[in-house]
Amino acid sequence: MNVADGYHLWSEGYDRELKDIFEVQDDIARAIAERLKVALKGGRQLSVRAGTSNLEAYELYLKGRALLYRGGLEIRRAAKCFERAVTLDPHYPSAWSGLAEARGMLAFFGLEHPTAILSQAKDAATRAVALDPMLAEAHCCLGITYRHNWKWIEAEREYLRALELNPRYLQNLTVYAVFLAGRGRFDEGITYAKRAVEYDPLSAYAYFVLAYVYGVSGRTREAVRAARSAAELEESFIAYWGLQFSLHWDGQFEEAAAAGEMALALSGRHAFALGGLAVTYADWGKTAEAKAIYAELVARAVHEYIQPSALALAASATGEQDKALAHAREAYEIRDPVLQQGRHLPNFARLREDPRFQEILARMGE
Repeated sequence: MNVADGYHLWSEGYDRELKDIFEVQDDIARAIAERLKVALKGGRQLSVRAGTSNLEAYELYLKGRALLYRGGLEIRRAAKCFERAVTLDPHYPSAWSGLAEARGMLAFFGLEHPTAILSQAKDAATRAVALDPMLAEAHCCLGITYRHNWKWIEAEREYLRALELNPRYLQNLTVYAVFLAGRGRFDEGITYAKRAVEYDPLSAYAYFVLAYVYGVSGRTREAVRAARSAAELEESFIAYWGLQFSLHWDGQFEEAAAAGEMALALSGRHAFALGGLAVTYADWGKTAEAKAIYAELVARAVHEYIQPSALALAASATGEQDKALAHAREAYEIRDPVLQQGRHLPNFARLREDPRFQEILARMGE
């Protein structure tokens, strides 16, 4: 046997082995779906596909997805997984959509300056849709990029298209729920957030979003219950952050502060969580603690990117309204994604009392 024949036989064997691996993984995915009772209504089967013939790219995509839902610094690791996946297979649409979502979340969580990273997110989302126009993930991430550019109609169109293509895609259900709550459509937002929990009852991320939407809607007791469910499922930044703001909005300040400190410990003192904790301390009557947080954020902003929305919240908590407005204007100028929640998020209540902040919100459009 010559070298060429040997390589041909090896190649055929490798291809068969790779095919078998993907079939086994698909069988496992379907089995999990059946056990969690997430079969689509009407008897249709849940669509499970690798989307790539590269095993390493597929595994990196799955790892990236798992990390993405934990929030905080894990988003950086998720983005690296997706970046590696698209390098291994540039024609892998799910990996491109994951990369788009990760980059959008890096901006939302204040881990990257939005000016550059949101442009990169849009490029990745556009690539995903071009590769597979029937992929729900691709339309969801395109909707996220529209939302970050305050194109509300276009964003909702993409979320609805993703729902049409895959009614049970967790990330689309959650981001659409947050989008609706941010637009003041609370009942609709709760409906989709509850649906995400129903379809994935083991997802702390889904419970976190449900807690958020309940809290923004003023249903604070239900928010606390959902947040506790998230924390019971996993000890992550996202779970404790959700518990912090839910307890805060329910008036349980001491417990909220304890949960907030745990979230900070798990996230390397995440800036926006710090801003929210400053508001918790202010509402609790502990002004000194709120001022200490604002001072920390200002000092950090000298040598690292700190979301201006986080600075705005902390400044408003200390009574520094003019400084808070200056930070809010900067958030508007750079399109800080958190500002999208400024209309209804309880933490922005002090700022909403100021007509100057209302002018900023008005400029963002309906």
